[in-house]
Amino acid sequence: MAFKLAIVGRPNVGKSTLFNRLVGRRLAIVHDQPGVTRDRRDGEGGIADMSFTVIDTAGLEDAFDDSVEGRMRSQTDRAIADADVVLFLIDARAGVTPLDAFFADHLRRSRRPVILVANKCEGKAGAPGLYESYALGLGDPVAFSAEHGEGLDDLYEALLPHARQHGGIAGEAAPGDMDEAPGSAEAEYEDGDLNAAAEQAEAARPLHMAVVGRPNVGKSTLVNRLLGEERMLTGPEAGLTRDAITVQWQFGGRTVRLVDTAGLRRRANITEPVERLSTSNTIEAIRMAHVVVLVLDANAILDKQDLTIARLVIDEGRALVIAVNKWDAVDNRSEALRRLQDRLETSLPQVRGVPTVTLSALSGAGLDRLMSGVVDIYDIWNRRVPTAQLNRWLAEMTERHPPPATQGGRRLRLRYMTQVRTRPPTFALFTQRADELPDSYTRYLINGLRETFGLNGVPIRFGLRKRRNPYADED
Repeated sequence: MAFKLAIVGRPNVGKSTLFNRLVGRRLAIVHDQPGVTRDRRDGEGGIADMSFTVIDTAGLEDAFDDSVEGRMRSQTDRAIADADVVLFLIDARAGVTPLDAFFADHLRRSRRPVILVANKCEGKAGAPGLYESYALGLGDPVAFSAEHGEGLDDLYEALLPHARQHGGIAGEAAPGDMDEAPGSAEAEYEDGDLNAAAEQAEAARPLHMAVVGRPNVGKSTLVNRLLGEERMLTGPEAGLTRDAITVQWQFGGRTVRLVDTAGLRRRANITEPVERLSTSNTIEAIRMAHVVVLVLDANAILDKQDLTIARLVIDEGRALVIAVNKWDAVDNRSEALRRLQDRLETSLPQVRGVPTVTLSALSGAGLDRLMSGVVDIYDIWNRRVPTAQLNRWLAEMTERHPPPATQGGRRLRLRYMTQVRTRPPTFALFTQRADELPDSYTRYLINGLRETFGLNGVPIRFGLRKRRNPYADED
């Protein structure tokens, strides 16, 4: 079981900066504007030989109602309950505020071990606040600077007893843990066993799935319904999600890294710096994903912004699944489906056959079909066609419809074809005069690949390569 730390504190004390420092990467959005973080975020971090799961949380607010602040507070309370140790941050430069004192009392009642961290202690400006923090009654504070990384050794010493208790130190087992004795049998593989082992290793890797779409189409509600818990902040307000939040999850025995993202608006409508950072995070999540689920509002299917997002996914070579949310609110469903298929055929012909699922994230209707579509398109995205089979197919295609003649009257000869990579399926066609093959014939071959080898719904990369003539003069 992982050793878990939750970082809590009032808004704008440097929680996300500390989170990024501990995980060693800039995962969380950091900005001077208070309240940027709204959802809790997990990340794998460490200091020296100590490893842990660190949880970034929203700023603590004195709100217990159904407001946005109250829902953020509820998410933070869940993180505290899930943690082994709580890092309570204060801003040493601002000193101890009444809100700090209020939440210090709240944390004492939580019965979780609390380590007080006085952040922004670089220089002398934080010294008065550091001394004031003793009055909170949470023990000796750790003087720290998340921005500059000062105080990591002191934080390590403060965490050490808890890390040893929960198995967070490399080479040390937690008290009560029993390591299973390693087996002595040696595995011997024939070629077929090695291939099976390689396939099993590939299947064991997490499937990276990003949920994207315009603001307020129900992305976070969908993620919560898939996870079976209120993991993401949801509500009628548009733009609640700001960070791209990753959660590891199991579906049908397969590990899925599920990423909830901020809504994408037209670039011309983005004026706030935080929204620009959120948009960059969402685009990065698309680039790192295997499968991208584009969530549409059933009342505004595939508008211009939806198509822009879909084309971005395709250009990045990711597998795409379209999820039409709020389907239970649609009156004329057959007409809505017809309009959707028409838009797909005319606007996204490069991923003909992309999976389309209608669902209701609020009620959970259609979620099984969504995940079946995700797994199926992921398998297609990973599909490899044997070279011998591919070249037999090429011979049949050229016999059925020969390549056109060039300007000199000589017919192009397509010599050889191979799949150079998967994810997405990428093919190379070798011919002596690659620059003379028309685009229409390339499309003919790509459509044939889709139909013959079941590559519908995924982007296909198709490159023409000219074979080097060993007798040509080289200058």
